[in-house]
Amino acid sequence: MSETLIDIGTRTSPRKLPAGFGRLWTAQTVSSLGDGVTHAALPLLALTLTRDPMALAVVTAAGTLPWLLFGVLGGALVDRWDRRRTMWVADTARAVLLAIPAAAAALDVLNIPLLAALAFLLALGGLFFDTAATAYLPDLLGRDPTHLQRANTRLRGTQTAASGFAGPPAGSVLLTLGRTLPLLTDAVSFAVSALLVRTLPATPHPLPQARESLLRQARAGAAYVFQDRLLLGLALRPAVGNIAFLAVETVLALFAHDRLGTGPFGFGLLLTAEATGGLLGAATASILGRQLGTGTALTATATIEGLAILGLATAPNPYVAGLALAVCGAAMGATMVLAPSLRQAIVPAHLIGRVAATSRMLAMGAAPTGAFLGGWLATTYNIRTPLYTAAGLLLAMTAVTATMTSNRRVEAALRNAAEVPAR
Repeated sequence: MSETLIDIGTRTSPRKLPAGFGRLWTAQTVSSLGDGVTHAALPLLALTLTRDPMALAVVTAAGTLPWLLFGVLGGALVDRWDRRRTMWVADTARAVLLAIPAAAAALDVLNIPLLAALAFLLALGGLFFDTAATAYLPDLLGRDPTHLQRANTRLRGTQTAASGFAGPPAGSVLLTLGRTLPLLTDAVSFAVSALLVRTLPATPHPLPQARESLLRQARAGAAYVFQDRLLLGLALRPAVGNIAFLAVETVLALFAHDRLGTGPFGFGLLLTAEATGGLLGAATASILGRQLGTGTALTATATIEGLAILGLATAPNPYVAGLALAVCGAAMGATMVLAPSLRQAIVPAHLIGRVAATSRMLAMGAAPTGAFLGGWLATTYNIRTPLYTAAGLLLAMTAVTATMTSNRRVEAALRNAAEVPAR
């Protein structure tokens, strides 16, 4: 293994992370807690309105459509706009938005179309916030690879703890106390996040090329991803993965209720098991990258995800299902530290918003296919069929992209990035 690859996993920087990172970390943690509440409550709210798998798929798919429709253009806008302002405006808008379904629930007029619209608009706000945050972090940390990995480890770990470990059981409990409570809790979390983000320090912002149209800039960002095999491999894995994971997520609440015999609180605990694994995966990502190399580590985690979903499909009881979800969560947690850190380290500053948005668009744009595939397979065959299909997709994807994200490609990309001055 070369010195370059070892450096990103083991080098200890003498500098601490900037103070502003602590505020960004706190803001995203608070917001993630609210997201976890809604993540558990939204499918359970939908189940109180319908038991039709295809109707549930509509709600799930709606939350992914903004990335498909506006992903690349959103990234181009983020590369033009002030990234800090983009974040706090997006969170403020989402806080206000959640008042609408909360009022509908209080008045007992909540319905599936309204939940689908809520999922769509929340995801649209998330598109701008997440892309801006991804682009802001390298600026805040001076594009230091070690700092980026440390920061992403902390962000991923606490976000997993908040959105997966604490949030889902809280969402389930709040839902039993009142249908408006989970939605209002998420609204408060967005408001707090917006206030914290407004206090973050300003960072240098790369100017767009003169007289370039928004569409031309968006195409340049997309082309940068598709012409680089490493970036394309990093983008294809979550794209195919989201088809698989959304097929599972669409039917998971129904699978847990009908086949595993869990109630609302038990469903929340299953999500918590996945989040617990995610915490472990995020915490050990650097060790895994150091021992195997970043490329091989990403291939290993993708393989584990596929095998874990296969274990979920065959689970005879909630305990085995929880273990399978925990293993899957661990692999996902490690991936979500290693892959973004690598992308942020190798992509030029003036392109990072568009590259991040293009990669996320491919992932989220594929997700509606997974949602409807899960609903269709469950309706046509049985509730376990989407899980078996998802496992097969994950393992096939791993085989196809293994050479695209090899250690050799990772080392070369890091060397090239170190030789090119930031713009």
